[in-house]
Amino acid sequence: MRTTTRIGAVTAALTVTAIALTGCASGSASSATTTAATTAATGPAVDLSGVCPATVVVQTDWNPEGDHGHLYQMLGANPTIDASGKKVTGDLVANGKPTGVKLEVRAGGPAIGYSKVSSQMYQDKSITLGYVSTDEAVSFSDKLPTTAVFAENDQSPMVIMWDPKTYPEVDSIKSLGKALEKKDGVVRYFNDAAYMSYLQDSGNLPKSVLDGSYDGTPSKFVSAGGKDAQQGFATAEPYVYQHQVPAWGKKISSALISSTGWNPYPETMSIRSGDKTELAPCLKALVPVMQQADVDYLTSPGATNDLITQLVQQYNNGWTYDSKVGAFAAEQMRKRGIATDGDNGYVGDMDEKRMSDFIAKATPVFSGSDGGMKEGLAPSDLYTNEFLDKSISLGF
Repeated sequence: MRTTTRIGAVTAALTVTAIALTGCASGSASSATTTAATTAATGPAVDLSGVCPATVVVQTDWNPEGDHGHLYQMLGANPTIDASGKKVTGDLVANGKPTGVKLEVRAGGPAIGYSKVSSQMYQDKSITLGYVSTDEAVSFSDKLPTTAVFAENDQSPMVIMWDPKTYPEVDSIKSLGKALEKKDGVVRYFNDAAYMSYLQDSGNLPKSVLDGSYDGTPSKFVSAGGKDAQQGFATAEPYVYQHQVPAWGKKISSALISSTGWNPYPETMSIRSGDKTELAPCLKALVPVMQQADVDYLTSPGATNDLITQLVQQYNNGWTYDSKVGAFAAEQMRKRGIATDGDNGYVGDMDEKRMSDFIAKATPVFSGSDGGMKEGLAPSDLYTNEFLDKSISLGF
């Protein structure tokens, strides 16, 4: 994913995995008959019409998937799908009721030429919010500053994965590195991944096992017969490789990269930093809606996953995804602590110390990058918790 996220280091992470789902794209707009909003918890009506744009536009960083479930959860009944434009638009719904504005969700990754979301947001000012992970925000903090207002997940789902039969004693990325050295195995990853620079410099993985030739397909992992490891996502590959890649067809083990100390907030809902004052009235009302949608999706993801599957089919751009993978994603977000309330007991917040620690770790990686880190970058430049409702909790 980007430097650690999907539009950079993982630009085509799962595009050719053997998932048995066929696309049926249409060049014109159509209406989806599946929506998650009808299953959302009931509650008071929320009126966004007086404070938010008539259409709240969100630019995602990848194709539709369960990791983005909270966002698609907010689409009301029968949204309009623009297959050629790779976007979907419908009523923005809170507590099962329209809020008076529309929500437009735009696919990222191949739909925007693998452009960084930060760059896309500054090129197209119609975008209200975009998915910007902390590492990307740090890297572009000078030229393309963004401010995160809601963290849908507390941990990144990105993992290093391996064959547990070949490496039965491995229980961490660091122990994997030592085991790979002994067997002349490698870790394949998308070249120029920032997190891999950190893993090497921090002593988690020796340089001798690094292989930046990963192309997003399972072929090299399968042909290695278990000797090699590979980057992946806890919310996808463990299920896909076991159930939908016949040439592998067995369990894999994995460890979150965040467990090593490289711990950016993934895919935070972010605004252009200069828009904060103008958008503040909208964000005060909208961010709690996003929080509740996150809770609703993880409580009952089925209908939203069906919508995501329908979008993938109609976009038909080589990405394959189905509701079974979506169900696995939601389960793993809960099971592996990817989605949590953090330390404060409410969903979506970000921690100042963690931000400060990440800036310190990321500075030697991103200093001098094309995006340009802001000199003297502080946590307050990257996020704010001020719009969150502290009463909204995942409850697990």
